[in-house]
Amino acid sequence: MFFDNERKQKERQYAAAGRLPPGQSLTLKWPVLHEGDIPRFDPATWDFQVRGLVQNPLRLTWQEFLKLPQVRIVADFHCVTTWSKFDNEWTGVSFRAIAEMVKPLPEARYVMVHADPGYTTNVPLDDLMRDNVLFATGHAPDPFTPEHGAPLRLVVPHLYAWKSAKWVRGLAFLDQDRAGYWERVGYHMYGDPFKEQRYHGQ
Repeated sequence: MFFDNERKQKERQYAAAGRLPPGQSLTLKWPVLHEGDIPRFDPATWDFQVRGLVQNPLRLTWQEFLKLPQVRIVADFHCVTTWSKFDNEWTGVSFRAIAEMVKPLPEARYVMVHADPGYTTNVPLDDLMRDNVLFATGHAPDPFTPEHGAPLRLVVPHLYAWKSAKWVRGLAFLDQDRAGYWERVGYHMYGDPFKEQRYHGQ
């Protein structure tokens, strides 16, 4: 009862501050949701690749990726299944750092995110270029474990969490929007939690 009252009090505070999207409720835990099995991570064979409409296609090993400049953000996280987790601390590599390395061509406007095991999701390039979008290699205060996307998870805080793909392996820069895995089965192409863009037609 004490923890439920604490949760409800915090939920009211976040709602009053305009941080709780409509239809969402606060969680003090970190639920685990994903499609398929958790992929096995082998640092000796893992790589990160960028292709498509870029000047400099890229391939990085895990050790090379870890040598990139690290950033830290604190951001809220909203799942399409109606829970929100607030003030997550993420560490990792900013999307902008990757974009600066590959130099997107002028016609590149969208990005298809590729992740294990065969998962994809689409995000406009302008959204990924925001200051608080990163490829996370760590999370606090909870451990960053494989079930939450380790070793590498994209974090796009202002969109529903299915856009923050787990187990990311690469990017493809595109000139037009294309549906990813969940988008092909009915999820919204953009996914703004404050507009409740959960499914097509919303």
